[in-house]
Amino acid sequence: MNAPDLITARETEQLSHNLLGYYEAIESASQDMLQAARTGDWDTVVKLEGACAVLIAQLKHAAKEQPLPSSAGQLKSRIMQRILMNDAEIRQ
Repeated sequence: MNAPDLITARETEQLSHNLLGYYEAIESASQDMLQAARTGDWDTVVKLEGACAVLIAQLKHAAKEQPLPSSAGQLKSRIMQRILMNDAEIRQ
């Protein structure tokens, strides 16, 4: 393996943080969607749903480049659970 192919531990941590940032942004948008749904602001819900779709596409692309390390799995799982809970409440 050539030196340019090596990824340092710091670079791996930065990539992990970037990927988690996508999950956190999606969670934030889902929380905003829930608040909009609670007030009946369906135009905002639809706009935020579109923003989530863009973030998800960006996350998928970024994850292909560098998968999330297993050490970040628990945090990812907690974020995903909150997103799913928000989604379930929005659908009600």
